[in-house]
Amino acid sequence: MSENLDRLSAEGVAVWLDDLSRERLAGGGLADLVREQQVVGITSNPTIFAKAIRSGARYDEQVGDLARRGVRVEEAVRLLTAFDVRWACDVLRPVYEASGGVDGRVSLEVDPRVAHDTAATIAEARALWWLVDRPNLFVKIPATQPSLEAISTALAEGISINVTLIFSLDRYDQVLRAFLDGMGQAHAAGRDLASIASVASFFVSRVDTEIDSRLDKIGTPAALALRGRAAIANARLAYQHFEQAAASQEWQALAAAGMRPQRPLWASTGVKDPAYADTRYVDELVAPWVVNTMPEQTLRAVADHGHIQGDTIHGTYEASQQVLNDLETVGVSYADVVRVLEDEGIAKFTASGNELFEQLDAELHTTRTAA
Repeated sequence: MSENLDRLSAEGVAVWLDDLSRERLAGGGLADLVREQQVVGITSNPTIFAKAIRSGARYDEQVGDLARRGVRVEEAVRLLTAFDVRWACDVLRPVYEASGGVDGRVSLEVDPRVAHDTAATIAEARALWWLVDRPNLFVKIPATQPSLEAISTALAEGISINVTLIFSLDRYDQVLRAFLDGMGQAHAAGRDLASIASVASFFVSRVDTEIDSRLDKIGTPAALALRGRAAIANARLAYQHFEQAAASQEWQALAAAGMRPQRPLWASTGVKDPAYADTRYVDELVAPWVVNTMPEQTLRAVADHGHIQGDTIHGTYEASQQVLNDLETVGVSYADVVRVLEDEGIAKFTASGNELFEQLDAELHTTRTAA
């Protein structure tokens, strides 16, 4: 095992892999990462599945069966992805059991095309929860304004949720509110709160990418001195918001009734700028109760040369807020940055879904024609 990943886990950080494929499942690669690299969770998305289906032959038989049955592409996508996620849930089930249901989780996204439709998102969450039928599933719902109600409703019905595509602190506060609303409704309905879990996925590297580009255009020494500082500061402040919510009377009352914390999850932790250390979004965001989901390249980099130096979040809040204040001073609007990032995030989210649907539709058509 990697001492760095061991140390990271000992600090209270759950190590997740941001990747999933049938090849990884069938070849035992996922089980190896769980056994050897402290991986205790999986995130997936339409881009990951599109790549997996395109690059391997392990899907051919199931695609052929779906084509012969005349299954529509939307349902074919659900069946193919649910198959992999169910399998991954089973691989991680021992982790889930050993951790008392805290870890061992696998995420599957709702149809990206319904991100702005509350009722459709709720219906999709219910369908995926039923289809995968594993207690360690997370249904991923984006943190759009229309989806906040869907998040609360799903949690109230006992569906565990990974809230994704969070960029701003204000939106994160709304997600925390939706979490408490949903858990409150679940408690009022007599549900076992300990059986319902949630994480809130705060995106990291994309913040630096957007803000660094703006700083480069400004070009002053004061602006350039702020390059690479915004994303970590933003995530650290998100953790402060998590702590503030967890200290509230409402949270504490629900926790006493069995509610688990909605853990902050650091997503988009692969470094985009080669000028930065490739483990920075792991090394600099260590604190208890967080999840860090990494592409395999980042996971391997942390295992090899990560610099895990204990808690790197507590004690940074004042300095982190100063970074955001300094950005405003040099002319970078935080409100505009996070608005652009959310809009782009949803656009990319939808585009990756469309890619998956179009790719599979073509394969279904080819199979039917050949038959």
